[in-house]
Amino acid sequence: MKKTKLLLMLMTLVGSITIISQTAATYYQTPLTDSINSPIPLVKSDLKETKSAAELLYEEIGLSGKLNFDAFDQAMLGYENLEFKNKDIITVIDFTLPSTEKRMYVIDLKNKKLLYHTIVSHGRNSGEKYATAFSNRHGSYQSSLGFYSTANTYYGGNGYSLVLDGLEKGINDQAKARAVVIHGADYCSQSVINNTGRLGRSYGCPALPREVTKPIINTIKNGSMVYIYADNQNYMNASRVMKSAKTTLLAQHINDDADSTVRTY
Repeated sequence: MKKTKLLLMLMTLVGSITIISQTAATYYQTPLTDSINSPIPLVKSDLKETKSAAELLYEEIGLSGKLNFDAFDQAMLGYENLEFKNKDIITVIDFTLPSTEKRMYVIDLKNKKLLYHTIVSHGRNSGEKYATAFSNRHGSYQSSLGFYSTANTYYGGNGYSLVLDGLEKGINDQAKARAVVIHGADYCSQSVINNTGRLGRSYGCPALPREVTKPIINTIKNGSMVYIYADNQNYMNASRVMKSAKTTLLAQHINDDADSTVRTY
């Protein structure tokens, strides 16, 4: 009888030790298991990819595959750092593309729509199929990069035309004096591309196909932004607008990190 009681006590003790060991093992292993298998919000938030306001707007308008994001991003930096009478509409011209492709984009930011996407000519001394050389100089017959504000319209030798005010000193501020305007031209057409392999060229003006000149000018006239982009390092180094925009963007990122706000356009 004594041996039986002793055996029962021993079995109970062993069982208790086993339970305690299993509980302890479970206790110590739980954090490790959770960290590997469980979706922990803190880890996800640390690794979460954040998108800029420009990226979100770019996606919302549906510009992917149509407009180079770098061109749009730079345009939005200028848009935020310059004053424009009409903030609803912007125009981007991408001179990294050949003249055979549609490289002018008229965008309605208010309604988030691409309104016009068309071919556009560059200056005759800026290049053949591609625009690679740019100038602010009188008589250069070259295109000028950077930010412009649209002004008034008039009828001249090229028909209905739109005056451009160059906003960047030393880069495009001679545009009005050089009579660099948006106008229609017979040499800017698909038929010219088919016959010559490229568009005809202007004296520096962004010339448009005749059929879209009037509707585009009437859409963008009176104080909207035009940005001519070329992924040009000389422009980036000289542009006070882009330098100021980078400074503003850096300050914005610091504030965003501090208060987790997202800037919207």
